[in-house]
Amino acid sequence: MPATTTIERSIVVAAPAAAILPHLADLHRWTEWSPWEGQDPDLHREYGGEPGTVGSTYAWKGNRKAGAGDMRVTGIAPHRVDIDLRFTAPFRSSSTCVFRLDETGAGTGAGTDAGTRVVWMMTSPRTTMSRIVGTFINMDKLIGGDFDKGLAQLKAVVER
Repeated sequence: MPATTTIERSIVVAAPAAAILPHLADLHRWTEWSPWEGQDPDLHREYGGEPGTVGSTYAWKGNRKAGAGDMRVTGIAPHRVDIDLRFTAPFRSSSTCVFRLDETGAGTGAGTDAGTRVVWMMTSPRTTMSRIVGTFINMDKLIGGDFDKGLAQLKAVVER
């Protein structure tokens, strides 16, 4: 089995999994909470397939900061969304992302009976390039910070 790198972050959202799932499974809705939204005001987006279903896609191409790539929803279940992620610029890479929705059953102080821990996990193969970059940049801190930001924005959108 090839070596991999996994980055994982989580947050508790004061909502049931069913209220969160559409924000993750429908790639059109990522503009509401994605931590990378706004990096390029002229970003070109292209969507394919039926929104919120397995096989739906999202491709983007932007400035150096936004880069380019595509995502494909590969699995949707009541408590999980799986996505294949591929970057083509500023570097080539591929990863799998999993969003897991673990209902806590306990209130989270926002006047609701249901809380859900949203876990965002990305797994990438350890390539020669990722090993080189990893000696200069702590990818967990770099990407983990983006995950933290995105999860906080997702929480704000869902709890509104």
